[in-house]
Amino acid sequence: MTRNRKIFLTMSACAWLGLCAAATARADGTTVYVAPDGNDSWSGKLPAPNDAKSDGPVATPAKARDLIRAGKAARNAGPFRVELRGGFYSLREPLTLTPDDSGTAQAPVVWASYQNERAVLSGGVRLGDWSATTVNGQKALVAKLPAGIALPREMWVAGQRMSRARYPKQGTLRVVGLSDKGKHDNWFQGVTEFRFEGNDLKAWPSAASGEAIVADRWAESHMPITSIDEANHVVHFARPSVFVLEADDRYWIENVKENLTEPGEFYVDPHDRTVTLIPPREVSNPAAVPVIVPRLARVLVLEGRPAAGALVENITCRGLGFAHTEWFFGPRAGGRADFETPSGFGQAAVGVPGAVEGRGVRSCTFERCVVENTGTYGIDLGVACQNNRISHCALVDLGAGGIKIGTTFIPEGASAQTSGNVVSDCTIADGGNLWPSCVALWIGQSPGNTIAHNDIHGFWYTAISIGWTWGYSRAAAQKNVVEYNHIHHIGTKSAGVAPILSDMGCVYTLGNQEGTVIRNNHFHDVAGLKYGGWGIYFDEGTTHILAENNLVYRTTHGGFHQHYGKENTFRNNIIAFARDGQIQRTRVEAHRSFTFENNIVLWDKGPLFTGDWSKLTVAFDGNTYWRTDGGTINFAGKTFEQWQKAGMDVHSKVANPHLANPAGGDFALTPASQPALAGFKPFDLSKVGPR
Repeated sequence: MTRNRKIFLTMSACAWLGLCAAATARADGTTVYVAPDGNDSWSGKLPAPNDAKSDGPVATPAKARDLIRAGKAARNAGPFRVELRGGFYSLREPLTLTPDDSGTAQAPVVWASYQNERAVLSGGVRLGDWSATTVNGQKALVAKLPAGIALPREMWVAGQRMSRARYPKQGTLRVVGLSDKGKHDNWFQGVTEFRFEGNDLKAWPSAASGEAIVADRWAESHMPITSIDEANHVVHFARPSVFVLEADDRYWIENVKENLTEPGEFYVDPHDRTVTLIPPREVSNPAAVPVIVPRLARVLVLEGRPAAGALVENITCRGLGFAHTEWFFGPRAGGRADFETPSGFGQAAVGVPGAVEGRGVRSCTFERCVVENTGTYGIDLGVACQNNRISHCALVDLGAGGIKIGTTFIPEGASAQTSGNVVSDCTIADGGNLWPSCVALWIGQSPGNTIAHNDIHGFWYTAISIGWTWGYSRAAAQKNVVEYNHIHHIGTKSAGVAPILSDMGCVYTLGNQEGTVIRNNHFHDVAGLKYGGWGIYFDEGTTHILAENNLVYRTTHGGFHQHYGKENTFRNNIIAFARDGQIQRTRVEAHRSFTFENNIVLWDKGPLFTGDWSKLTVAFDGNTYWRTDGGTINFAGKTFEQWQKAGMDVHSKVANPHLANPAGGDFALTPASQPALAGFKPFDLSKVGPR
């Protein structure tokens, strides 16, 4: 498994200049300045220390918050603003904003980076006092971990993510099977051992400090090693896997000292609490650059009390950075402990918190912020978060996913719902570095959200997941809109990188989705390991959803898949060049599964349909089908004429749509296209992605 360490790890200088120019044009009111060289005994009224060093900015965001509270209590004139000078603010506890810190619709409380500078709220601690050592024949450095922090799984040197000592260095190893002869027909029952291949693993002296990360189905298990039996090719673990493991599941080993061999790797000794680092080649002196390990799971908490009607409202975070968090089976908030096992989560790493977390948050804004270098999700809007906006932000180098919206349970009452939030013009990239099964953008039991004009890429699992009801029972994720997003390299981090998980899509849905629309998106390069690299994936119980005007191509298992659901519409899309089949339906039901109309389906090998088409409880019409290699086109075991006689695709065509250069990624219509098309209408994707 490779990690692209160069994806948008910092925002460009021009972006920061744009946001900071706005920061200087503030209205009259109360401003508190914060600076790394400030002093909490000062007034905070000056952006820099005065000549006498008797006054200036305060040193901590918490002190600035308290000064704003005092100003509001004294009825000082607003609006209120906190400006943070550039640099890292290493927090010992999260900055917590409560209803007392709210603004008004006319005068939001603004937290912003100062002018052309960049302030980062960090949940990490800088390591120092390095000593030279040698490990496995390599020059290395060793430092003691500070007291009071958990053993870290992450480290950043000059903003670059290091790798825990890893084996193999690239790619993955293969599970051969289970060593015992027991019955394993319940795949929800995890196991504490598996057989490995040949000489893949050794009985390393420090094996008991190591961990296997095993990718199975759509989840990963973090399994501490207890012993490795070389003679019988069996490895044993202290915790069971999330699901029963299977042959050909992928895994790798981390944090075994004997595997600490490459620049950019580190090893944490759990006994003496030391960190050994082989510095990256470009960093000869770690003492001269920040070497940071995480201390906190969260750096900013917006803590409303929605049950009491006390909300955090009208706060704007502009141009701030949030970084250096990690969570690993510890305290959490937000009611997402379900699907958790001793070694992972059953889906979406749903219980991992966010570096920024909100509960009872209304009409708040994150604008041009950067969340990076995390071991968690980026931003988590939990219960009773309504009408918030995340705009023009970058969420990159993430341990888990980018954004979570809503809860796994259905809140009772409109005031407890999470709804009406907007995520637009953001880049969400390079995630799953600690929790591979995360989702880039997760919407749980939450209606009325808009996800628009984002660029999402570089995740091992699904990009956008909507809904948390399996089947046809009560569901709340309705009237969500997903539009004008560019989503690519899902299941595979980048071109040429092999997938490790299965059962994912650019958009994945569950349950009754009445009024939800997926439109005008550009989806490509989706890969599943054993199965399930789809573009648009209607999973269990998906009902009354519309997908239209989307371009989907280069998937491993299909442009469109419906597991089972009811009366969905897939209309006026282009799906192209899937590897194993273009369109899939898994379960036949008595009601109409979906309507498939006015689409273009273009492919160069393999079948058109996969799955179960034994009963045609579907509606197909107005589509244009073309196989570019000239091979036979089979409609679920029927010729086109037989398919039409069965009532399907009566007005459709098998014809070359004459697109501009589809093999090269250009699916524009040409003058020859229109006469060939059955019902397809052209749509414009020039506005896709961040504006």
